[in-house]
Amino acid sequence: MSRPIDVQIWSDVQCPWCYIGKRKFEAAVAEFEASGGEVEVTYRSFELAPDTPVDFEGTPIDYLSQRKRISPEQAQQMVDRVSRIAESVGLAYHYDRIHQTNTVLAHELLHFAKAHGAQVELKERLLRAYFTEGRHIGRADDLADLAADVGLARAAAAAALAEHTYLPDVKADMAQAVAYGIQGVPFFVIDSRYGISGAQESATFLSALRQAADERDTTEVAS
Repeated sequence: MSRPIDVQIWSDVQCPWCYIGKRKFEAAVAEFEASGGEVEVTYRSFELAPDTPVDFEGTPIDYLSQRKRISPEQAQQMVDRVSRIAESVGLAYHYDRIHQTNTVLAHELLHFAKAHGAQVELKERLLRAYFTEGRHIGRADDLADLAADVGLARAAAAAALAEHTYLPDVKADMAQAVAYGIQGVPFFVIDSRYGISGAQESATFLSALRQAADERDTTEVAS
């Protein structure tokens, strides 16, 4: 291959399946690259609940119960299940620490990070901050701190958030998601050829990467 396989990933930073899917995808990429392949990832914005207040009054259990119209007991069962699956891929979810919030500023910050070459690092930092550390990812000051954690200029990040410099990019990602028919995340678009929905097993991602590479090689040889 003359250039990396392009992977566009629509996800939200408070989506538990997105973090799980990220780990499963990363395992596939590691195997793909070990055999000589190369992958370039771009994260795209998808707000699962854009109407959520920045400071939601209640726990994640309260949120799930209200949003999905289920009992608190059922919501707890959902949380317990996803936490067990997260643990199976090496992630420790601490729902007792989570601050349910609005994620639009986090998405704006991810576009800021992309413009400065640190989007992949910031995505991981935001997910860990939210699910493991109990950090608030809906407020500008907290987000600027997390940007600094991955080597970005805190003042520049804070200014971009205050001015909503990258809000049009967030809206563009959401519009593209609608155009693609994406209704849930994570959603992976591989080399503009294949769409994979959900936190699939690593083997599924690896198969798609290899198929995209094979088809590209065939096309390049033919041309």
